[in-house]
Amino acid sequence: MGLITEFKTFINRGNVMDLAVGVIIGGAFATITKSLTDDLIMPVVGYLFGGADFSGYFIRLGDLPAGFKGNPESYADLKAAGVAMFGWGEFLTVFVNFLILAFVIFLLVKAVNKLMPKPEDGPAVTPEEVVLLREIRDSLKK
Repeated sequence: MGLITEFKTFINRGNVMDLAVGVIIGGAFATITKSLTDDLIMPVVGYLFGGADFSGYFIRLGDLPAGFKGNPESYADLKAAGVAMFGWGEFLTVFVNFLILAFVIFLLVKAVNKLMPKPEDGPAVTPEEVVLLREIRDSLKK
């Protein structure tokens, strides 16, 4: 079997295609969640804590490099210049983003589980092939 044929067989399996669709939808979902966090939730949290941009809170650990032209109070400028910083505001933003994403996924899984049929409470039904194989086994033992 050639390498191309094996690759076609691999790609044509349903679970690989399902995974690809899941990755694409997951990427889009992550973008929506990031926007929800950055554009709606974190501005409110920032307002409550007295700042418009919560992700810009940091503690500068290193010295400014020689010839630094940016704003020494700008997280983005300092980060671009390679200054060592403790970016707790950015971390908090990412952490809140994670919590929102995890909660939304929890709600989705919960909703899907409600929609899925529940297994019957009665005894499990044995397929006819298994019953037939058991009868053959029992006959051979005799």
